[in-house]
Amino acid sequence: MTVSCRASYESTWSELLPRLLPFLSTTHSTTEHIPSIASTDKARNTASMDVDKTSFYPLLLDILTDISDAAFVTIDLELSGIPTKDPAAGKPTLQQRYLETKEAAERYQILQIGITCVEQDASSGKYVLKPYNFDLSPVINERGLDVERIFSYQSGAAEFLLKVGFDMGRPFTHGVPYLSRAESKTAREKFVKRNDRGAVADIAIKPTEVESLAFLARVRSQVDEWVASTSMKTPEYLNIVPFDSDNVSNEQKQEELSRFEKRLVHQIVRAEYPELTTISRRGMIQVIKFDQEREDRIAEGRKRDLEERIARQKGFRWIIDAMHGGNITSLDLRECARDSVTGEYIFVNMDDMKGQFHRAQALLRNNPKVLVGHNCFLDLVYIYRTFIGTLPDTVEEFQRKLHKLWPVIVDTKYMSTHNCGDISPASSLEQIAEQLSAFQTPGVEVDPQHSKYTDLAAFHEAGYDSFLTAQVAVRLSAKLEREGAYVDDDAHGAELKDGMAAVKLTEKALDHQSAANGSKANEQQVNGQADGTDSLREANGFTPSVPGHKWKRTGEPTLEAAPEGDFFEYDPTDRKPRGQSIGTTIPGGMPRFGSDFWRVYGNKLRVFGTQEGVCLFGLANPLLGFVSAAAGSAPVSPPPPSISAVISLGSVASSDFETTICASLSATILVQLLLVL
Repeated sequence: MTVSCRASYESTWSELLPRLLPFLSTTHSTTEHIPSIASTDKARNTASMDVDKTSFYPLLLDILTDISDAAFVTIDLELSGIPTKDPAAGKPTLQQRYLETKEAAERYQILQIGITCVEQDASSGKYVLKPYNFDLSPVINERGLDVERIFSYQSGAAEFLLKVGFDMGRPFTHGVPYLSRAESKTAREKFVKRNDRGAVADIAIKPTEVESLAFLARVRSQVDEWVASTSMKTPEYLNIVPFDSDNVSNEQKQEELSRFEKRLVHQIVRAEYPELTTISRRGMIQVIKFDQEREDRIAEGRKRDLEERIARQKGFRWIIDAMHGGNITSLDLRECARDSVTGEYIFVNMDDMKGQFHRAQALLRNNPKVLVGHNCFLDLVYIYRTFIGTLPDTVEEFQRKLHKLWPVIVDTKYMSTHNCGDISPASSLEQIAEQLSAFQTPGVEVDPQHSKYTDLAAFHEAGYDSFLTAQVAVRLSAKLEREGAYVDDDAHGAELKDGMAAVKLTEKALDHQSAANGSKANEQQVNGQADGTDSLREANGFTPSVPGHKWKRTGEPTLEAAPEGDFFEYDPTDRKPRGQSIGTTIPGGMPRFGSDFWRVYGNKLRVFGTQEGVCLFGLANPLLGFVSAAAGSAPVSPPPPSISAVISLGSVASSDFETTICASLSATILVQLLLVL
């Protein structure tokens, strides 16, 4: 077997030859076709984590590891087109805006996607950022999948991308492949259909089609003669090739069977000779005797080949699956054992590689990451359409499906414009990041191997924008936590400062609020019990997000979050962020995911320009039932919630309720429910 590999410079032939001899003399399993010797470090671009189709699989294992270690992951997209709004139509509802976005997502293409993995380094008390930038290819490189894509470019979007220096050809020449769940399903269905000979419709030959009838007669004659032959010299196969005619000149003689003639050969053998089968060859059809064992072996080989093609074309969807806690066990690690520059196979330590993969897989499985974006309603619709499948027709169904994938989604746009009133404040990603850049606490640093954006401001590059989003998420949430800015509902008419976001990002505001309650909130975070309720009580209920603004309570009182380890803690389908993202906090840093802070700021996407202004996920108040996506519409009737959903506001909310509770605990549950009500 041939092994394409490259040894490190320290290796000598005397050391290398004994390792290669087994591969020259014996046959090894294909799963171990790469020798397990001292590894050569895979090339990683220390200045830029721009990932293309060549470096994707060589870097994929490291990317999965970074995702598994991350407290949360930020995203950003660059698109070939966006929804077109009709200014004369007035303010649309959220459902109308969703349908506009759905139509655009079905028409346009994700050209670039950026992610930033954010780790909490408790030892240094800092957040470590690891940004990646991916160009995404709309082209399906793997042949034989029988999947086609139709997409388009919007002239305005193309003009904008060219203006900011985007290379429009790069996604086609260097883009990372991908295959959605729906496309994978289509490829498998078409494969089954192609290989189901009984599903092939017969061609009806009319009596007037003399040439076709003559062709069938000649094929039948050849097959009968071959089957009846008893000569030892008769081959075990019969090749049906074009018939020569005495009336045809050499220039007009047919060298290959036409597709129509091939179908006729397949058809006549299938219908009249059940003991025989046909195989397509170049320019001809080969007839052989039917062997069930051989046919099963061939079918299994074809299926295995299809799955390998799907896995290679799957590309970026490995990352999407990892981020929502999906199954990535079928990843072929042999594809990862390549050089990131040349794409050629290299020597790796397969045991180390498997160990790294199994660790990442264990951390990721059924553990969806907290997903963070800025103004990300549109991004999430495109991501669902591109990597998951067909978008549902209603925004409510989209909310349910997306919430099932990612139980916790944070929109920094919503965080920065919370209680902004009827006027949409200036809250671009660049503006917010600039305001927050003056804050030194909590500490944010960039991993040395991801240092491209340290000294380079690449606005409107997806990787850079996800990098800015990560900084904003860390600093803004920490600032709001220190200020105790827990405003439960969007209060219209809030004062705006200089046209900026409702939460004015100034040192004065920070000092004023942190002196009152910041130290205690941080102390609670260190103990892993930060839920925001104590600081809220000290602040006489809630603190306005704009210092000095007089806020009128309109919602229900905040219930205390359930303590960690509570037997009744609500855990929908056992899919909640866990590990580092739940139990670890940095003093003065982000509130712990699962705390009451994220009940206020989590699972709410800002959708300016709509009547509702916000898209909600999960429950806003378990006592009131499901939150309808459109304000004013009738709420969806849910199944009866468990007591854990009532007493645990700190838990991740979901539309899937546990309805079965141990009978022996029914009395205790009833007492707690009565106390809550």
